[in-house]
Amino acid sequence: MKYKREFPINASVEAVAAFHSRSGNMSVITPPPIVVRMQQAPEQLSDGSTMAFTLWMGPVPVRWVSRIEAVTPNGFIDRQLQGPFKTWVHQHRYTSLANGETLVADEIQAEIKPHLWWGLIGLAMWAGMPLLFAFRALKTRRMLQPKGAAR
Repeated sequence: MKYKREFPINASVEAVAAFHSRSGNMSVITPPPIVVRMQQAPEQLSDGSTMAFTLWMGPVPVRWVSRIEAVTPNGFIDRQLQGPFKTWVHQHRYTSLANGETLVADEIQAEIKPHLWWGLIGLAMWAGMPLLFAFRALKTRRMLQPKGAAR
């Protein structure tokens, strides 16, 4: 399965990259009712960093471990090492546009686990991707764009 979402933001590539490199911002850009609880994560993501967290989807805890890879000033990859999917590779890319704007692109390739419970959890999570990434775009803009900036 493949999912892709892009959105422009009135902020520099450097500002966008810095925002997304702070592990604490994951909970800021995750929509309710999902609650993120970090067990392990460096404050600043770098190549080889590991993040262990639980996504509380209502009363259901979904434990996840990711490794951060291929970190550049224009993005990074997070790869699920343990979690609800058989495979999950999330490419974050930031591309400079005209007038100081940045195009934020997320591309995810995933496979559902062939397991009754985790297969259902994975399908439910996959079905929620459009809402998740619409919320992420909204929150990222609110956090980074100057007040009164359009988009």
